[in-house]
Amino acid sequence: MIDVLTYGETMAALRSTTTGPLRLGHHLAVSLAGAESTVAIGVCRLGGTARWTGVLGDDEFGLLVRDRLRAEGVLVDAIAVDRDVPTGLIVTERRTSDRHRVSYYRAGNAGSRLAPDHVHEDDLRSCRILHVTGITPALSDSAAAAVRAAVAGARRHGATVCLDVNWRSTLWPAEKAAPVLRELAGYADIVLATLDEAELLVGARPVETGGTPAGSATGWSADTDASDRAAAALAQLGPRLLVIKHGADGATGYEAGHRHHIPPHRVTVRDPLGAGDAFAAGLLADLAAGRDFHTALTTAAAVAAVAVSCDGDWEGLPTRPELAGLLAGEDILR
Repeated sequence: MIDVLTYGETMAALRSTTTGPLRLGHHLAVSLAGAESTVAIGVCRLGGTARWTGVLGDDEFGLLVRDRLRAEGVLVDAIAVDRDVPTGLIVTERRTSDRHRVSYYRAGNAGSRLAPDHVHEDDLRSCRILHVTGITPALSDSAAAAVRAAVAGARRHGATVCLDVNWRSTLWPAEKAAPVLRELAGYADIVLATLDEAELLVGARPVETGGTPAGSATGWSADTDASDRAAAALAQLGPRLLVIKHGADGATGYEAGHRHHIPPHRVTVRDPLGAGDAFAAGLLADLAAGRDFHTALTTAAAVAAVAVSCDGDWEGLPTRPELAGLLAGEDILR
């Protein structure tokens, strides 16, 4: 059995190594980026098993993505290659010491070619948890159909379905995203969302920002009632486990009417990108290993804290021994 199976888009990532405008000609580091593949890497680093399925271009960037994921222990045997389009690209500019500017070059590229034909019954039959996000169905009609097929197959074979809402207004507007994400939430066992994303799904209020950016605060004390109301409305859709993420104010899990508030770890934030995916990786790794929800939430928050204190979406994701040592305050890991 594979702990986590996930479908999505992974792009090549170019990151500025210097603070300031890219037009000045800074050096760029080459890596990869993708919500679902970050989760897969995080699960593997925590001792679990994960398979990532997506479409890559027949180019050097596609090979980079495949080889890097394989090196991290992620199963990549189901990757498809499309020779007609290139691998997508994300460019991250460190505009100031505390602000990133991200540009995507993904429209019509390989990741959007994901389709139901790439969803394999044997993979769904052999996974414990299927993890999907709200990013993939926004890429194309075929990618949305692939996500639906994967969710239907996972339910058919008794796997747990996890949806990270991960709404991006730059990919699709609220009025188009909400019904699709609400439908997916209705088939999910676990739903992860910011408060804004939860309210988008349940129609509590309009959302213009595309969710709460990683590392920002939503004001836990002020929003306790709103979080509880949104979670209660989401629960009516069907999921048994809910997580409302509050950015720098921690997260709250809901399970059978019980609330688990997990306070944040105070760390120096170097790169907030990928915080939500790091959280998901910690949560799913623990749940797949049979740990209880509260323990999984605690691990998730710790993994996210470690990740944002390092540069890169996934590079700083910890192993189990590192997680224990870093959170114990050890200056030197032996």
